[in-house]
Amino acid sequence: MVENDIVIVKNNEGFETKIYSGNHVWNADEPVSAGGTDTGPTPYDLLLSSLGSCKAITMRMYASRKNIPLEAVTIKLSQKKIYAEDCSNCETKEGKIDSINIEISFVGNLTNEQKESLINIADKCPIHKTLTSEIQIKSSLAD
Repeated sequence: MVENDIVIVKNNEGFETKIYSGNHVWNADEPVSAGGTDTGPTPYDLLLSSLGSCKAITMRMYASRKNIPLEAVTIKLSQKKIYAEDCSNCETKEGKIDSINIEISFVGNLTNEQKESLINIADKCPIHKTLTSEIQIKSSLAD
């Protein structure tokens, strides 16, 4: 396995799925209400946790480099489907689109200017950039 490879192993009944990445192993699943056994976060929870952790790390790095007295950051993320027609600044005009809402709060003696700088840098994290850019995904049968 290459360092950046993620290997997904699904070999049981239901939706519980093992995820392997380097030295790390965790589960994904669906809630009981969706037919799962709730042994891990849902795929959407994993997506949001990737985005949130990337933003938190990016802000922490920036604060450290700029000597901003950031003691802690809390990021609350949620995802839902909305009608495209309800989104005034979206390219898609029909059907439903994904909407991710993010609330960020800070602990530390920060000025409003520092808080704004941190919020702006959060939107420059690699996962945010990936999710807001054109993405090409190819699926193929393994040899």
